[in-house]
Amino acid sequence: MPGPEVLLYGLPLAFLAGFIDAVAGGGGTITLPTLLLMGLNPAQVVATNKLLAIFGSGSATAQYWRKGHVEKALVLRLVPLALLGSALGAYLVHFVSPAAFQTLVGVVILGVGVLVLANKRFGLEDRYPGLTARTLALTLPGALIIGMYDGFLGPGTGTFLMFLFALAGFNLVRSSGNARTINFATNLGAFLFFLTSGQMVWWIGLPMGVANALGAMLGARMAMLRGSAFVKWMYGGIILLVAARLFFLR
Repeated sequence: MPGPEVLLYGLPLAFLAGFIDAVAGGGGTITLPTLLLMGLNPAQVVATNKLLAIFGSGSATAQYWRKGHVEKALVLRLVPLALLGSALGAYLVHFVSPAAFQTLVGVVILGVGVLVLANKRFGLEDRYPGLTARTLALTLPGALIIGMYDGFLGPGTGTFLMFLFALAGFNLVRSSGNARTINFATNLGAFLFFLTSGQMVWWIGLPMGVANALGAMLGARMAMLRGSAFVKWMYGGIILLVAARLFFLR
């Protein structure tokens, strides 16, 4: 078991992860390797990461929610499907090779990045049409599938959710607010699942969770202040980070 000195680098990295995750998703690409570097075993890493993640995603959700950047009527319909998908993904991990799936997802997320950055107007304007049949046909199965990915593998879940909401017509600031809200729900569900596992390292997860929440608060405020153009380029950088995590960190 590591000593308290690991928090000297764990806290600033958790803060940075919270900031990045609140803007464009992908915070887990920082916190998961950090926890591994501390010497925790894989089960402790996954459980402790969910503990600190509920702080960050909860903090970001509160910021976006208060400022009206969450489409509540849509998101509340999607949360149950995301939770169901997450449970299914956790079940399927026993039957599918994570390594092969990881490579496939890495290719997909790079493709998403090219589409987002090549289309100069993508995500910069809010064109959400409301709860139309097209919106529900896109987002309902999308939330289920991304929820399955979150339960199965995880890195980049918030990034995929942002892309889903941008396809539905939201600008990237509102996409981020919607994505953070759903991600908070899936993190909370996973946290409750791991709560009795005995694998959470509380003395690491709690202080890192507070740092993560502070970073998320700053990140959400920065995203809302600077607008969708700022979020878009942060999003492009996070896609590269997530892809590197999927290709090179097994």
